[in-house]
Order: sequence, then C-alpha cells, then structure tokens
Amino acid sequence: MSSTPISFEFFPPNTPVGSDKLKTVVQDLAAVKPEFFSVTYGAGGSTRDKTLATVRDIAALGFEAAPHLSCVGSTESSIAEILATYRAQGIRRLVALRGDLPSGTATAGEFRYAADLVEFIRRTQGSDWFIEVAAYPEYHPQQRYARRDIEHFAAKVKAGADSAITQFFYNADAYFHFVDEVRALGVTVPIVPGIMPIHNYAKIAQFAARDGIEIPRWVALKMEGYLDDAASIRAFGVDVVSRLCQRLIAGGAPGIHFYTLNQSTLSLDICRRLGLA
Repeated sequence: MSSTPISFEFFPPNTPVGSDKLKTVVQDLAAVKPEFFSVTYGAGGSTRDKTLATVRDIAALGFEAAPHLSCVGSTESSIAEILATYRAQGIRRLVALRGDLPSGTATAGEFRYAADLVEFIRRTQGSDWFIEVAAYPEYHPQQRYARRDIEHFAAKVKAGADSAITQFFYNADAYFHFVDEVRALGVTVPIVPGIMPIHNYAKIAQFAARDGIEIPRWVALKMEGYLDDAASIRAFGVDVVSRLCQRLIAGGAPGIHFYTLNQSTLSLDICRRLGLA
C-alpha cells in the first residue's frame, strides 16, 4: 500500500490565525509525501482571493497546489483572467467544477456544466493544465436519473479531464459500481476516492444528508450511541474509514484524496493505519 498516491483538500482560511494554522497542517501532512493539496472555491467564486492566497502559501512551502475553479455564474473572460493569474504563479493543476450560484443570483453565466469549463480550458489553453473533475459514486444530489449523471461525468472526461476525485462516501460498493459503469462508457481516466475522516459525527451526518450520501445504518447507530464520548467517536471513526480505504486500495483505487476540514490528525492516523505515513 505504500505506493498509493495521497492528496489532501483544504478550504481557504478566513483569518490570519487560520492561515498560520493551515501552514502547520500542511507541514504535518507532508510526512505522507502527498501528490498535491487542493483548495476549495466558494459559491460563484466568493473565496477567489482567499483561494489564490492559500494556493500561494502552499506553493511557497514547496508543495503542489491545485485550486478549485467553479464556472457557474462566470464569463469566459473572467475564467481566462483567473487562469492567467494562476499561470503567473506557476500553478498547472486545478479542479474544474460547475459549482453553485451565489444566493440571489439569477443567471448561470456562460457556462452551464463543468464539461463546458473543461472544454474552454482545453480550447484556449491547450494541454498546459492537469485537470481534475468531480465524480459522484452515489450520484449528484440534484440529479434525478443515475444514467444522466453518468453521462454528464463521461462528457467532462471527453472534454479533456485528466483525472477525477469523488464526492466523499462510506459505501465502497457504490464506488466500485460507479467505476464499472463509467468504464463501460469508455472512460479510462483515474477515479480517485474522496474520503472524509469523521472529525465531528453530527457535522458529517449533516453534510451527508445534504449531499445524498449514505452513512451505513450500523455506523450511524454506533456513532449516535456514543453520545458525547469524543474519544470513542474518534477511535471508531478512524477504524471505519481505515477499513474503507483498505478495501478501496485492495480493489484497485488509484489513490486516496482526504477531505481534511483543515485538520491533520485524523488523516494522519488513517494513513498510518494504511502504512502510508
């Protein structure tokens, strides 16, 4: 397992204290020799400047950083400007997403889907960028039909995506089934599982309910039974997520991408369990 590529995701900190803390987290996670660190981008580009600042901080520490770039509500010229800014910083990897419109915004702008963003980057920038896109093993929460979601994913790859990172999940079978389905459509790019360590069960359950992600009933009941016993929740969460990762790696997953919530401890604990740290 020691050769499994690892990557980590952060959100842009809101304060100077948060930025300093994140630098420490990056250095802690460097023990795993990650392939890259990704940085999220708020609805409609609401954290654009903070995303850039965080990417700069990570790059200054000597690591590859991949900013998220969402396109809904944007124009081609605004996307071109952002790409030029990242290019000037030496950034060549990004996560291309549709994203969410800011509250109260009426128009979707010049991009309707992430596939449109990928196509635009390839058409205007050539092969300079390594482009990651999102995948949804349990299907996108706004999509009624599984088949249509699979086709949207295939369209992003056809437009020029190099790799994909999944939404987080706790059901390995959902991941393997999704991979089988898209392979049947001719998709060959790596599909890296996105993994969410269980930092705070109530918060994770809220994320899961919002995004249509199944938490296995036995896991939910056990977690709820621990009530406020933080140590037991943590230990059980590390065990559940480590076993999930072991099964994914054994089944051929090309890497693991951790959603860190800007913390290092649980991701490092899981990596140690997997023999990756």
